[in-house]
Amino acid sequence: MTTVANPTYRQRIGYQAGLLGGFAMVAAAMLVMGDIATREAIDERQAEDLLASLGQVIPAGVHDNNLLADTLTLDTPDGTVTVYRALEGLDVTAVAFETVGQGYGGAIRVLLGVDKDGRILGARVLSHTETPGLGDHIEAARDDWILSFDGKSLGDPPPARWAVKKDGGVFDQFSGATITPRAVVKSVKEGLELFAAHRDALTASAVQQTATAQ
Repeated sequence: MTTVANPTYRQRIGYQAGLLGGFAMVAAAMLVMGDIATREAIDERQAEDLLASLGQVIPAGVHDNNLLADTLTLDTPDGTVTVYRALEGLDVTAVAFETVGQGYGGAIRVLLGVDKDGRILGARVLSHTETPGLGDHIEAARDDWILSFDGKSLGDPPPARWAVKKDGGVFDQFSGATITPRAVVKSVKEGLELFAAHRDALTASAVQQTATAQ
């Protein structure tokens, strides 16, 4: 029986290292190609999800524009905030932006829709890491608690009443999970305060902004 000798170069460390490196390069190239091939589809899906969320906090009847196309950015002490503007013609009817609260499990991202007069059109939790079965009642799909913000403003209720009932406020808390609703109430109030501080800039018509830019 004839046996094929194993070439000695295959036993060298340099050959084995090169072979391993070659496989790593091929794998990396495949990952890059896969990322490029799926990036556009992922971006489109994210845009669709965001537009769907915006549609829950800004009613279709108050604007005739693409909310994703008309945006402004605000520089705040906590970072840059993207503001989506609802327009009827060139007039701003409402805005939406993200505000973040710190819950029991971490950051709670809330999308807030506010009309030009500073009244809440809607609020939706975009993401959170709160305890399942307790803190997740802030999700619209699980509970209608988040709807309690509809129609509220900085003056309604008064500032001192912008809290959960346990803290003397008007908003319900959850049994065993007070920290979570407390964080959302705080972040929504801070969102209204942000709008109030920048109201003139956020609600300026497109004509005024074009003139300012020139």
